[in-house]
Amino acid sequence: MRPGITAVLFDLDGTLVDSAPDLAGTVNDMLRLRGRPSVPYAALRPHAGSGARGMLRVAFGVAPPEPAYFTLRDEFHDHYATRMLQDTRPFAAALALLDTLDQHAVPWGIVTNKALRFAQPLVQALGLHTRTAALIGGDSTPHTKPHPAPLLEAATRLSHPPAACVYVGDDHRDMQAGQAAGMATLAAAWGYLGDGDLPHTWGADAVLTEPDALLQWLDLA
Repeated sequence: MRPGITAVLFDLDGTLVDSAPDLAGTVNDMLRLRGRPSVPYAALRPHAGSGARGMLRVAFGVAPPEPAYFTLRDEFHDHYATRMLQDTRPFAAALALLDTLDQHAVPWGIVTNKALRFAQPLVQALGLHTRTAALIGGDSTPHTKPHPAPLLEAATRLSHPPAACVYVGDDHRDMQAGQAAGMATLAAAWGYLGDGDLPHTWGADAVLTEPDALLQWLDLA
């Protein structure tokens, strides 16, 4: 194991699981109900890491603090709850990675901006709830990423100091949160990434092109 690192924390959407099909499907269902054409999946997928905010910005052109955004967001959440397990799957390579961490008795947790209303049933349905040492949602602390509070809470629950944790995520906010928490940070280049800066500009300790690369970084491969 890499010296000084004793635990691994992961983002959820775009890092461990591919939830973009159901997020995109939710907003396209909303468009169809209004008699409007669907947005191509390829245009929506990069923004899946931002959840409702990303989907609604692309499909409806609205964003906070516009009043219309909050009405659409509530509708999005209610509909997403009915279909969030329809097409969402773990990344196969990420599952293999978790298997290896378990075999080496490396504790790992999940820190996501997804509200626990969605994160808990999703993690349970995918069979990860009995394996992860902590699940921190967007409403588990008073702040969401890029604030460090969720990551610090995860470290507390794992009983590992923040400096002994590494955080893996596919968004610039993940790197900002991890760095603010005093953790090592790794950018998951297989994720959604958004349409902003490229991962190598995020200031991460390393950019991982595939989940297996984490094992190499941890000196477990």
